[in-house]
Amino acid sequence: MKVKVNGKQIQTQAQTLFALAMELNFNTNEDVLILNGCHMKQEHILSDGDETVLIKKGQYPKEEELESMLCARHTPKVYEKVKHARVAVAGLGGLGSSIALNLARTGVGTLHLVDYDVVEPSNLNRQQYGIRHLGMRKTDAIKEEISQINPFVQVLATNEKVTEKNCLQIFSGDTLVCEAFDDPNAKAMLVNRLLSARKDVSVIGASGMAGYASSNTICTKQFGKRFYVCGDFESEAGPGMGLMAPRVAVCAGHQSNMALRLILGDEQV
Repeated sequence: MKVKVNGKQIQTQAQTLFALAMELNFNTNEDVLILNGCHMKQEHILSDGDETVLIKKGQYPKEEELESMLCARHTPKVYEKVKHARVAVAGLGGLGSSIALNLARTGVGTLHLVDYDVVEPSNLNRQQYGIRHLGMRKTDAIKEEISQINPFVQVLATNEKVTEKNCLQIFSGDTLVCEAFDDPNAKAMLVNRLLSARKDVSVIGASGMAGYASSNTICTKQFGKRFYVCGDFESEAGPGMGLMAPRVAVCAGHQSNMALRLILGDEQV
């Protein structure tokens, strides 16, 4: 039968996953065996067209096999679609930095990162930066992080403040935009400008993730055909109501997952 092993299609006489692994000199007790996105520790019958990834623990993979290993735990056929997708992330604070890394781990082929700010110490309580990034442009810092997570992602960086005048030009090449600004006025401007001027763009925004109330109140809602908002819609940051990593990360997860669903053609919440 024909199966895919580490990104390459091969012909094998093996009828089971363990038999295939042993045929290719892998240790079924120690090495990592992944079948159609699932890490398998028990024997399993193979079918024609199955996708397998076999990883020797403790060894640096061959360059030509690395990409297939990075996406090994994905649902089959997902990686092929996300690899050809492009997503813009507007703002690289707590939301945007998390969204960018989530999408990089998902394997989105092109990420357009937009932010004009630099990393400062108070960012570290919820944003995806480290001490070594202090003083760096946020776009450069996240680009560096992505290179260590998935070097196959193309990162486009715009170090510019988004305004009503330059908004359409900055996002002219993007049809899917994750809004991750802190300022409510900037959020409204970006959403209104893009959705009113463009019929081909979808926007995923956020509203309400401050404090430490229940994570279960954060959800994703759809407003019209091309606008989605994630959050609890009421927890606004202010004195006595700070922004902290857990709820911000939950909201960023909602935005990232909605972006993935749109890439895969699932437009309904």
